[in-house]
Amino acid sequence: MNPKSPTLPADLRDDPLYYLRHFQFVLDWVMARHADLLAEPEQRFIMAFGELPEAAQALLVRMVSRKGELFRTSRLVYTEVDDLEQALSRLAAAQLVELDPVLSLDDLLAQLRLPEARRVFAETVSACGLPTSVSKSRLCEALDGQFTPRRWSAWWPESDETLVRVSVMSVCDRLRLMFFGNLRQSWSDFVMAELGHMRYERVSFDPASRGFQQRQEVDAYLCLHRLRERFDDGEAVADIWSAVPRLPDDNPWLAARRSRLLLRLGQQAQREGQVALALEIFSFAGPGEARVRRLRLLEREGEHHQALTLATEALEAPLDDAERQALARLVPRLQRRLGLPVLKPAAQAPPQSWSLSLPPLSLAASGSVELALRDHLARDEAPAFYVENHLFAGLFGLLCWDVIFAPLPGAFFHPFHRGPADLYRPDFVSRRRDRFDACLEALASGDYRERIRARWRDKQGLANPFVYWEVLDEALLELALHCIAPEHLAVLFERLLEDLKANRSGWPDLIQFFPDAGKGQPRYRLIEVKAPGDRLQDNQRRWLEHFQCHGIPVSVCHVRWSDG
Repeated sequence: MNPKSPTLPADLRDDPLYYLRHFQFVLDWVMARHADLLAEPEQRFIMAFGELPEAAQALLVRMVSRKGELFRTSRLVYTEVDDLEQALSRLAAAQLVELDPVLSLDDLLAQLRLPEARRVFAETVSACGLPTSVSKSRLCEALDGQFTPRRWSAWWPESDETLVRVSVMSVCDRLRLMFFGNLRQSWSDFVMAELGHMRYERVSFDPASRGFQQRQEVDAYLCLHRLRERFDDGEAVADIWSAVPRLPDDNPWLAARRSRLLLRLGQQAQREGQVALALEIFSFAGPGEARVRRLRLLEREGEHHQALTLATEALEAPLDDAERQALARLVPRLQRRLGLPVLKPAAQAPPQSWSLSLPPLSLAASGSVELALRDHLARDEAPAFYVENHLFAGLFGLLCWDVIFAPLPGAFFHPFHRGPADLYRPDFVSRRRDRFDACLEALASGDYRERIRARWRDKQGLANPFVYWEVLDEALLELALHCIAPEHLAVLFERLLEDLKANRSGWPDLIQFFPDAGKGQPRYRLIEVKAPGDRLQDNQRRWLEHFQCHGIPVSVCHVRWSDG
């Protein structure tokens, strides 16, 4: 870490104001890393916050960490804030909160419990002939359009408490975004991260590695986030689509966020029967799922020529295996609809499969069909492990540890990342291609075993998005390094790099090792386990095809339960 970066006390678990220390750390971190991206509102807030007494700071952080920006004083009782009125007075004087704010009817009703709402609007209830036990929804219908906004005290003069509005929630959201690199994580996520639940790799931070280089990038992210909120609130798709900003081509991170929003908008337009709008939105959403949905919608609308032309072009450069598979199914179907010759793909041999009957008691003893089969197969000379998606990903994560944690721009925003923020972005691998190639060369040179062992020892327990320490113990690691050919690891790691998100899943459930196998005999086999009624998923089929193409020993075991 940069020596000028702020640091936290070693242990805050016994500090009742731990959340305030974290919040202050975030402010210091953003000031140290992003001062040039802060405008007057953020600078004014940070200065005003620093001048507050500790109790007022603590109260503000408590409110900022909660949902919404309106709070009744009866719900602001904290042992560390011994004088609530004084703390609120200091916050109001600093213009960080507003006391007794003007409220719309909807805002008021959101703050009132049902008995309170009945009391506040008792005259209206009586005048409308409603029962005193009227429900809140019926009351809302009766009140709709009858009242203009007014202060809390004017709505409910008899109330013995005050309403507080946090005036700086948008500023705090911007600061939270600049720290986390997203708005998905809350202040409490930071608390959980730091309190010892996980240990993190130390990453070097410098100005060139910042996720946000321009204030406009922060503005664009916030704009997309607000549009997503409007969508979630049910606003018309056409209105949101018209407000979606165009982004510069040199920011793939924001472009990916925009594409995800457009996919959601297009899906909703399609559900609502707005075909033209859906097709327009999908056309701007980029490759992948949105492109496939556009083509299927064109097919459904009878636009077979256009769909086939676009699908054929897309098949030349699909985004990933999932899109390639979808297009490979779509193109022949469109060709048949148009009466064109269909070039059938070469038949793929089905994966080797076998059946096995196990007593029902083995399921009860093991807890799952996978564990039952593992226990049935395991022998001293041929140990078996339930590894699913974790073994090969773990070996990859250990071998390529330094590449995964390379401090590239937009990869790490703060010291508490389990992995790079751009891990599943389209350009993650391309930005690190030379580094990955250098790492994978160790598989050819034979250095990979010691490198993996060293990472396993030196990084034990540190968070890594590919390494599940509870699965990858030393015994499994040594068997894998002894039995799995480096050529096989190279093949599997390369496919993993083709699509890290999609190809993380779909791996076979079990691996069985044969460490004493003779020359030319496989020293391991992978086993996909299927219980009665289970079917292979698409991602599992893709992996099985890949294994077969490269001579990797794999089979599918269909487990049946015997009568005994």
